[in-house]
Amino acid sequence: MAKDRNPQLRQRIAQLAARMMADEGIADFGHAKRKAGRQLGVTEDHCMPTNAEIEEEIRIFHEIYNSEDQPAALQQLRKDALLVMQMLERFNPHLTGAVLDGTAGRYAATDIHLYAESLKDVEIYLLNLQVPYESNEKSYRTHNTKHGNDRKKVPVFTLEGPNGIIRLSVFDTNAARIPPRSPVDGHSISKANLAHVSALLKSADASTDPA
Repeated sequence: MAKDRNPQLRQRIAQLAARMMADEGIADFGHAKRKAGRQLGVTEDHCMPTNAEIEEEIRIFHEIYNSEDQPAALQQLRKDALLVMQMLERFNPHLTGAVLDGTAGRYAATDIHLYAESLKDVEIYLLNLQVPYESNEKSYRTHNTKHGNDRKKVPVFTLEGPNGIIRLSVFDTNAARIPPRSPVDGHSISKANLAHVSALLKSADASTDPA
């Protein structure tokens, strides 16, 4: 198969893309692999690693280079996420992405999904709390295909957190039953509610407490 013509090159691209995502704050797999490919003089799609291969290299990178600092940084990002989720509890917040799956590095963005009857409900709530934000959109895959008509643009409020940006993607309340697809493996995206995130924090704290 074409993708197996040069596995060593694919791995080098995956490793470089992983370093960019872990150490430089690049959040998009596609952008990271294209930038890594250009640095290595590669532009052909069949030479590019999959997102899952890059994610695995991110985990390896943290184990080798960030084993002392990354767990504490991840724990702090999860604590920041929990505070925001508690503030926005009425919108059924769920943590997703690198902060949930454990691959978040120092500059990782925190992704939280909210569910509301109206986008205005969230916007007014943030305004009433005097929380500054920027408005944007993010494209999510809704089915396990690569066709453009299987993607949906979702409004996003971006907050400036104490340890990095926090992105609030606002879905319709009905979307809670049909999560978008993961950019890593195409399966339903993993997400955690308030209780789950709180349990993750308690479990990590317990494992680091001295006996």
